[in-house]
Amino acid sequence: MSTHEQNIQKAEQAIAERKDKVGQHPWRLQYHVMPPAGWMNDPNGFSFYKGEYHLFYQFHPFGPKWGPMHWGHVKSKDLVHWEQLPIALAPSEEYDKDGCFSGSAIEKDEKLYLIYTGNVWIDGPLDEDLKQVQAVAVSEDGIHFTKLDHNPVITETPAGDINTFHFRDPKVWKKDDTFYMVLGSKTKQNKGQVLLYRSPDLLEWEFVSIMAKGEGNFGFMWECPDLFELNGKDVLVMSPQGVKPEGDLYHNLHQSGYVIGELDYETGQLEHGPLNLLDHGFDFYAPQTMLDDQGRRILIAWMDMWESEMPTQNHDYAGAMTIPRLVTMKNDKLYTTPVPELQNLRKNKVEYENILIEGERSLQDVSGECLELVIEIDVKDASEFGLKLRIDEEADQETVLHFDVANQLVTFDRNSSGAGPGGVRKAELEQLETLHLQIFIDRSSMEVFINGGEKVLTARIFPTQQATGISFFADKQVEIKHLSKWEL
Repeated sequence: MSTHEQNIQKAEQAIAERKDKVGQHPWRLQYHVMPPAGWMNDPNGFSFYKGEYHLFYQFHPFGPKWGPMHWGHVKSKDLVHWEQLPIALAPSEEYDKDGCFSGSAIEKDEKLYLIYTGNVWIDGPLDEDLKQVQAVAVSEDGIHFTKLDHNPVITETPAGDINTFHFRDPKVWKKDDTFYMVLGSKTKQNKGQVLLYRSPDLLEWEFVSIMAKGEGNFGFMWECPDLFELNGKDVLVMSPQGVKPEGDLYHNLHQSGYVIGELDYETGQLEHGPLNLLDHGFDFYAPQTMLDDQGRRILIAWMDMWESEMPTQNHDYAGAMTIPRLVTMKNDKLYTTPVPELQNLRKNKVEYENILIEGERSLQDVSGECLELVIEIDVKDASEFGLKLRIDEEADQETVLHFDVANQLVTFDRNSSGAGPGGVRKAELEQLETLHLQIFIDRSSMEVFINGGEKVLTARIFPTQQATGISFFADKQVEIKHLSKWEL
């Protein structure tokens, strides 16, 4: 048995001993991907292979805090019901002994290839204490992976204004007969940038260019880049670290956003517009997209935030994925909406029509800790209105969505949401005369989609199990034209 197989076996054993206890915890999500025990962060290798969706993730199986990274693995036929599979990658070689960091997956010759960053800690000042290389593993069944003898396939950063230590998160795609890769990077002066490579075979890689570089308030490192084509344009999704707050924007420790432009494959230059956020909530990082067999661009992200308090760590697990989201483009903006397959989870529908709200009011049977709400609101004369969710009056808990009509602003307030970090996030809306809301609640998470995905707000919250109340409020009359609520 190889060292790699032995290390996977040890990790599997560590999980097996703890997963049953962890699985019964009241904050465990019911319809989101979570680790069976231990720590999870970035989604990796999100792909479609042999008729199934595969999702890998950064995984520390030995404890609920970040540690030597493995690749956890789940698969699904429908993006809704996920099957836990054996760990795909474990640190085992000289080039990845301290972690198999983030990367992507691609099919070639009916095999599934994982392309990832091998990390090794070295002696040096902070920020220069690591050596990162790019490596490849391959599988014939999509479950058991072998690291190539050819590894690492990229051993050094290119010459030029490129930080030699931070060089990670390869995302690979194929165009015509050539494979391309984007890599997260920064300049020697700590400005975020993305590098472009190309290869005929996934093994021999040629550096093309610094594809895009941050100007102004664009962060000190661009992590988890992802380039794809949509509506004839090139979209670069990335997670810039260290963007400074501006007004209501960029209040998380690190951001996740995108730019839209055009990539010249010859010069390797991406001409692009401004940075837009993909999510305006608290807990959304390292999104990765994939193209499925229906030609849909689907996105999933880590539903937590670095250096954030995570109360589940006291119960031997941490981290979750968002629900999968469909990515579309309108007027040079990305819209993300829940994949329609999630409708298969719906049960016990409750419906209301033409309900007038003034002051505060709750509706019978509109409550719960695991549910989907779809609401259409005519704002009428109100200047402010909103919803309180996950209410527990005895514990004084609630999570509030507040809409300010004059300023066309939504505020997401979790200062009274229970355990864990509080805080407020705000986002501007294009219009607030009518409002369409789709809200997913799952025990310790909330995802709010506004006006068909124009704005999305995601948060982890940690209320009591009794926090199931929902109420509506308005300073003057608003009309709930239609409300549907399902248990999920």
